[in-house]
Amino acid sequence: MKSLHTDLQTFVLLQDYLKNIGNEELNEWLYRAEANNPWFTQENVKSALIGIIDLLDPKALENFFTTYKIIAQEKKIGVIMAGNIPAVGFHDLLCVLLSGNILYAKLSSEDTILLKKIGEVLIKINPSYTERLFFVDQLKNMDAYITTGSDNSAKHFEYYFRNTPHIIRKNRTSVAIIDGKESQQELITLGEDVFSYFGLGCRNVSHLFLPMNYDPTTILTAWEGTYNNFCNHNKYMNNYEYNKAILLIDLVPHLDAGYILLKEAEGIFSQIATLTYSFYKSENDLLEIFTEKANQLQCVVSSINSSYYNTVRIGATQRPSISDFADGVDTMAFLVSL
Repeated sequence: MKSLHTDLQTFVLLQDYLKNIGNEELNEWLYRAEANNPWFTQENVKSALIGIIDLLDPKALENFFTTYKIIAQEKKIGVIMAGNIPAVGFHDLLCVLLSGNILYAKLSSEDTILLKKIGEVLIKINPSYTERLFFVDQLKNMDAYITTGSDNSAKHFEYYFRNTPHIIRKNRTSVAIIDGKESQQELITLGEDVFSYFGLGCRNVSHLFLPMNYDPTTILTAWEGTYNNFCNHNKYMNNYEYNKAILLIDLVPHLDAGYILLKEAEGIFSQIATLTYSFYKSENDLLEIFTEKANQLQCVVSSINSSYYNTVRIGATQRPSISDFADGVDTMAFLVSL
């Protein structure tokens, strides 16, 4: 380790701070985050913070840091952050500061609390960050940009930032492959990939690939009694009721578990409280689909080890490692190359 105020040591100390945060301070974070965005329940915020703590494992952090030839360039990096799940922009914050650059972060209105709180802690640990960590309302005259948004917003970003180095992320989602040999516990755990953060993350599973003749009610039966608590969340259930009404009006065949709707469809994106599925005949079918939809896929979840495509183990989508980059684009390599 270098001296106390190196970037690497700063984030090691951040992990220690978050692991030992006092109840009063934590409760303030939880309360304010949920008050700002009802989707950010206290349970979801706690889960996000645990994910950050895991991400900052000192050994993994040091291995990650030493992989790159980092020079303190102090380039101004403008980051437009998403707000779909709590502190989703933390990895970009980490990469910009670890790469020796200056962060100008434009937060989503849906996620204005947590990253500012984490920023305050970082500055407390490393006061030099007062000159390298800024939360701003507008981004102008940056040396590079990183943006996360919809396919429509990406078109605008590509135009505005066309003459400046950039990473522009678009809509992505995750899928799961079922082979019919999953245990009851594996199917229950799959629910974590579907339901965590109410399914709002790009790493959440929105589509199931089922083997021919597989009964999708098998999955709903496995989830009974584990995920029914979603019925207690008003915003989630409003979406469920709305999407259910649309399916009924349009006479679309579907399965209704009372808190999640399953319908057969080829598209891999789905609405909140809705999960789509389709059937496959062989691994070659899947390979063809994944090749065609490569730009839409974030994670492929499966208990199958395939030589044709990378998979994430069941239940692990929302626990990415520090080197799991959004859209498969190495953010650190981009930043150190500027």
